[in-house]
Amino acid sequence: MLLNASGCLDALTAPDVARSLDAFVTKTVTLEPRDGNTPVRIAETDVGMLNSIGLANPGIDRFLTRNLPPLAKLDVPVWVSVGGFAADEYAELCLRLDDHEEVRAVELNVSCPNVESPAETTAEIVGAARLATRKPLWAKLSAAVPDIAEVARAAQEAGAYGLSLINTVRGLALDERTLRPTLGPAIGGLSGPALKPVALAAVYVCHRATGMPIVGMGGVQTGRDALELVAAGARHVALGTVLFADPDAPPRVRAELEDELAARGYSDLDEVYAAAHAEALSTAAT
Repeated sequence: MLLNASGCLDALTAPDVARSLDAFVTKTVTLEPRDGNTPVRIAETDVGMLNSIGLANPGIDRFLTRNLPPLAKLDVPVWVSVGGFAADEYAELCLRLDDHEEVRAVELNVSCPNVESPAETTAEIVGAARLATRKPLWAKLSAAVPDIAEVARAAQEAGAYGLSLINTVRGLALDERTLRPTLGPAIGGLSGPALKPVALAAVYVCHRATGMPIVGMGGVQTGRDALELVAAGARHVALGTVLFADPDAPPRVRAELEDELAARGYSDLDEVYAAAHAEALSTAAT
């Protein structure tokens, strides 16, 4: 499947773009409304984009009454991204979404690089969410942890169905004239081309560690990028920053992916899945 990365597409203002995807992932929703961080919230850099939105969203009540009904009319499967500051908040959000058939899956925005034990925290959040919903849970992880494979295993053992890899990594941009931080909160999340090698590494090690379904994302600009994520172990691919500059990216990336397969003599994308692991798997078998 081809999806969007959470927060990189507003399906209600760009419905045709959303319909060109196999599933639409919402911006992260929290229990209470959030205004987000002080502007400036987005800054371009030579290697990608920095953002510090601060989880700005209308809150779950308003999302369910105002946002979800028109999203359901787009005839695109909806995945809802949820976030919170404690495990019980994730559980409450999942419980509120559980009876909504139009919600096909829940993505847990579990990016815990600044906690003492990211694996333990992830397990607590996923476990609480698992008890609150019957829907598939995808744990979205940060690569900014000592051992992302350990965090992935913790998510798997706690009941996650799949992994979304990866979230942004922290970065800083300085104003050319003042040499002060460009973003209002100073530090932001880096996305775009520079993230691709980090994403590939995360997908590779998490596939080896868990064998779980993975949505690979981070720096996908072309069909070649998508092909590499699938080869590293991603079952699905999400487009992020590229959607801001190229709303026609979904059909273009699909076409380029087909060309990449044909150029290598593959008849099906399944033939490429986890190809980067072939030698290691062959060695293990012997």
